[in-house]
This record gives sequence, C-alpha cells and structure tokens, in this order.
Amino acid sequence: MAKHDHILLVDDDAETRSLLREYFQKYGYRVSVAAEGKAMWAAMSAARPDLVVLDLMLPGDDGLTLCRDLRARGSVPVIMLTARGEEMDRIVGLELGADDYVAKPFNPRELLARVKSVLRRTRSLPENLDPERVSAFRFAGWTLDVATRDLTSPDGVVVPLSGTEFRLLRTFLAHPNRVLTREQLLDLMLSRDAGPFDRAIDVQMSRLRHRLREDAREPEIIKTVRGQGYVFAARVEAVS
Repeated sequence: MAKHDHILLVDDDAETRSLLREYFQKYGYRVSVAAEGKAMWAAMSAARPDLVVLDLMLPGDDGLTLCRDLRARGSVPVIMLTARGEEMDRIVGLELGADDYVAKPFNPRELLARVKSVLRRTRSLPENLDPERVSAFRFAGWTLDVATRDLTSPDGVVVPLSGTEFRLLRTFLAHPNRVLTREQLLDLMLSRDAGPFDRAIDVQMSRLRHRLREDAREPEIIKTVRGQGYVFAARVEAVS
C-alpha cells in the first residue's frame, strides 16, 4: 500500500459507513464517506481519492449511474458493492467501467483484499512511470485514451470498446512483451475467478483483435504463445 492511500466509501447505510471507515483506518488508509451522489462529488472535490467503494443501491442517482459518470470524468478505480443475486447489475457495472465488485453481505477482510488488489492492478504501469500522470498509451500507430477510454486507429478513426475489451487492452498495455496466461489475465482484469469470463476470455481476445484489425491467422500485436497464453508484442509508449 502506498502511504495513506485515500478511500472514498459511498453507501447510504450509516452503520456500514462507520464500520468500514473504522476498519480501513485501522489498516492505515485515509477514509472519506458519503451517503449519496451529491455528497460523493463534494468529497471528491475536497480531496481526490485513490479508489472509490460505491454501493449499487443509493438514493437519487444509483451506483451504476455514478460509476458511469466517474468513468466519464476520469480513471479513479471503482469497486461496486452489490446484493447477492444481482448478476446482471454486476455485469453492467463492469461494462460501465467498475474495476471489481463485492457482493453483500461480505467480510471487511474480503473488501480490504479487493481494494489492495485493485490498487496494485491499476498501478501496474511501466517502471518509473507515475500512474497519475498517464493520459494515454500509444502502440503500432494506435492510441488508447485512459480517461475517455477512446481507442483511435492509425487513420484517426475512433473504435468503440466494451468495458471488458478496454480492461483487456489496458492489461496488455501495462504488461507489454510479457507472456500472460488466461488465469493471469483474469486476475489482472478482475482479481477473481471470473466464472463465465473465464470461458469467454478467448472470445474477448478474438473481439479485441478484430477491433485492432488483426489478421486472425497471423496477428502482429497480440500473439498467441502455444500452450502458455498471449503476449502483447507491439512497442508501448505511455503518454503523460
């Protein structure tokens, strides 16, 4: 953990806010709390957090709306809190750009582990590079804007990416020229055994290659290493 990482907890339940604030402070985190969207934006204006823990069910704008707005304004990591059984909401949250989710009820230790994992994962950028200063990645004539999540082709066309495609591409860009297994990709993308995502990882890879206009028979940017995994073979430049 970086010294005094700042966590913003957004939950309309006062007892949950109090419990989690005390728990995270015990482990050295700075903690701000908010009960709904308006208070969340005010807290972010006062001090930018390193990560937002965002409940799905909130008065006013719900967690999905706030997650979408957070992603539109920047790249602060987001962990969604959802009720068990709300699988579609969890999937939508990930598509909107949430970095992970935790289902209620949960043990605070699980949330702490997820926070550590997401912070570590989102800081997995090239050595000696300040994560807060990276605005885009360039590779093979392509540009990925981290804040807006726009992927621009060498001829200037903006190519739309789903939330999963963005996370997959960002994971490769943070680990260029390194063989990544399916399990490592899932861990870096979602920090969990991803269930249906595991079965679909090859499908997502195919879709991402299609976005990058790769020849499926002889891809040049994302190459398959037989029996091992995938490697992002293009030279990557991080732009601040």
